[in-house]
Amino acid sequence: MQLGTRRLALPLIQGGMGVGISLGNLAGSVAKEGGMGVISTANIGFREGDFWQNAKQANSRALAAEIAKAKAIAHGAGLVAINAMVATADYANAVKTAVSAGVDAIISGAGLPMELPMLADGADVLLAPIVSSGRAASVICRSWQMHYQRLPNFVVLEGSEAGGHLGFSRKELDDGSAKPLSVLLADVLNAVAAFGKIPVFVAGGISDGAQICHYINEGAAGAQIATRFIATEECDASDGYKEVFLHAESSDICLVNSPVGMPGRALFTPLVKKLAQRETFPPTQCVNCLVPCNPAKTPYCITRALIEAAKGNFEEGLFFCGAHAGGAKKLVTVKTLIDELMQPWREL
Repeated sequence: MQLGTRRLALPLIQGGMGVGISLGNLAGSVAKEGGMGVISTANIGFREGDFWQNAKQANSRALAAEIAKAKAIAHGAGLVAINAMVATADYANAVKTAVSAGVDAIISGAGLPMELPMLADGADVLLAPIVSSGRAASVICRSWQMHYQRLPNFVVLEGSEAGGHLGFSRKELDDGSAKPLSVLLADVLNAVAAFGKIPVFVAGGISDGAQICHYINEGAAGAQIATRFIATEECDASDGYKEVFLHAESSDICLVNSPVGMPGRALFTPLVKKLAQRETFPPTQCVNCLVPCNPAKTPYCITRALIEAAKGNFEEGLFFCGAHAGGAKKLVTVKTLIDELMQPWREL
């Protein structure tokens, strides 16, 4: 599959997962098998010794190092991408750092990435917005075309069953009124068709090869899958983090409110229970990571909660997940998982 100046052998993107869940090892391992491996830029420097004092510099160092690591593992196969959230204060710096480090693609959501082409500064890098509607896709395409004379190289459509931050209202998620992914796909395909042939990858609740083939038959270029890659040997999270998912059941999945200002999907942990009971956990340290967040008013620090999760701290961590988490009961290699996911597609 041709994406701009790059070629992707498999119709598969490994979704970005932060903080510290999809870094260079996972992304590089996915790319090595011919897919697109994605590094999450969200506070990627949390392991650096000066993170809480110099978050911007720590994040830049770590991001460049993780991209280099992923590229070395991939050894020229697949594509190495980043996922950069528009809502983060470090967004522009993350994009520029990734471009300088030679990343193949930048996937951007949690807000409309209207200035992404400017931040990429004409570099030979694929650019892709994450959208949840045809309207959002149309607005971005029109804006990029008008202001930067370019269009997205591909689009990622995230449906309501995705993990992490969601582009739907809490009401739509609670009452089930959010449109099904197939309906959204038809809407987005129709919207981008007005601008030419732009590949659309679907995401959100996709967990097997049959589903990938289903959406490809409906016009998608492929699929983005995140949660299933947690239960792999190469996932960058701690063994404790992986154990939480290996023991999770579908009944453990719930919706949470994030300081980003968007609802999210996560596992029901002691932290989530306390937040539901209106207990608050204001930041003891703050790196001003989110533009919408007011540290004086936020009920909890999402950075610290995600870092604790990455360490495997079940009591204090926030474990984002997709709607069908809980299916994996053992660790497998990335190669084994990708072979399983791609087998139905190879038989088409």
